[in-house]
Formats: sequence, structure tokens, C-alpha cells
Amino acid sequence: MRKPRDYDAELKALNDKARQLREQKLRQLGELVVVIGADALPIEQLAGALLSAIDTRDAAIKESWRKRGVAFFQTAPRGARGADKSDLRTAPGAGSPAPAASEDRA
Repeated sequence: MRKPRDYDAELKALNDKARQLREQKLRQLGELVVVIGADALPIEQLAGALLSAIDTRDAAIKESWRKRGVAFFQTAPRGARGADKSDLRTAPGAGSPAPAASEDRA
């Protein structure tokens, strides 16, 4: 006779795995913010840039962001701030560059 399945144990294992994946994703997003140097931005400015990226419908802009991201990951050594500072000054969805971080603090 076959042993009955323990659905509760299987569900708990799946929930644990989902929680681990969410925590890993959150940790990786935080690491990305630090690696690209966005942790130097005020939190409100970073949130605004991300919201602009979400709201952008222009496929050409999104494709250029994707290409810059690919280039960053291909050239930047792990843990290094490999992004060009001028690239970080352009907010997603904005047509003009934002002031440099050093100019904000002056």
C-alpha cells in the first residue's frame, strides 16, 4: 500500500522556498543599488527615478537602458563601481541629465 502524501508538509516546503527566493531577490536588488553607486542618491530621488522607469512606455528608451545594463554587467568587476558617473546622472525617463551627486552636496 502506498504512503499517503503529506500535503501540509509539501505546502510548507513550497512556502519556505518562495520566502527564500523573495529574500534572495531583495538582497540582490540592494546589492545592485550599492554596486552601481545609486546608494549615494537621496532615497526620494532613487524612488522617483525607478517610478519614472516603470511609467516609461517608450520602447527605444527601455531598450537603451537594457543595453546599458548588459554592458555594465559585462564590463564591471564584481563589487566595483564600474559605471561611468555621467551615466548615473541621467534619470530614467528624463531628457536632461540630473545634477551630479557632488553638485547636490555643495
